[in-house]
Amino acid sequence: MEINFDKYEGTGNDFVMIDNRNDFFPKNDVKLIAHLCDRRYGVGADGLILLENDSKSNFKMVYFNSDGNQSTMCGNGGRCLVAFAKKLNIIENKASFMAIDGLHHATISEDNSVSLQMKDVDSIKSEINYTFLNTGSPHHIEMVSTISKVEVKTEGAAIRYGTLYGSAGANVNFVEQIYEDTFSIRTYERGVEDETLSCGTGATAVAIAMNFIGKTNSNSIKINVQGGKLEVSFDKNDSLYSNVILKGPATFVFQGKINI
Repeated sequence: MEINFDKYEGTGNDFVMIDNRNDFFPKNDVKLIAHLCDRRYGVGADGLILLENDSKSNFKMVYFNSDGNQSTMCGNGGRCLVAFAKKLNIIENKASFMAIDGLHHATISEDNSVSLQMKDVDSIKSEINYTFLNTGSPHHIEMVSTISKVEVKTEGAAIRYGTLYGSAGANVNFVEQIYEDTFSIRTYERGVEDETLSCGTGATAVAIAMNFIGKTNSNSIKINVQGGKLEVSFDKNDSLYSNVILKGPATFVFQGKINI
């Protein structure tokens, strides 16, 4: 079978995009998806995303990690899927789509900057050494003094596979404050099982967590990731964070065909 695909990246977080509106793709074939994401023997990506039909929105997002397993919400992937939908002429500059964590709304500018509405957050666990919250995917957050010195893969894996989160694990974010409203982060992603250049739900989680624990009073926060820059804004009412918007570039890389 020959598969047409597009490759997109959002601040270095890269994805294989497939138009599956005809429902041809074998979604239960974990080995195939992992092969397509393999950087040596396949196309190469942090994840694979299917664009499918949805009766209540413009389209549906089905996301798989690079290990081939379907996973929870991916913020950068959602932003890239909006750009892919625009390329397919499904949308113009506004979109609504269904993902595993519910309905999302987004806008896309002429320069392909995508602003994506993320889920509301009303539950945050704050401990002495870390903060935990779910922004569509679960995120563990730790502050560090010098982020460049963190061994992200080693230290992230120890937390991801440790007793704190059980077999499900969590994504792990290391954070250094740069200015009052600016933070640098590095993220270990479960399912990729390594550091990625960017994580959208992680950037969102860090922005909310830094406000929650009092590191910033801003509700518009700049996040430096390894692959570029993201912005997160939100409204806060007591412990409820709503109208959460993740903004950043969504860039077409190339398109191709692969025989499987």
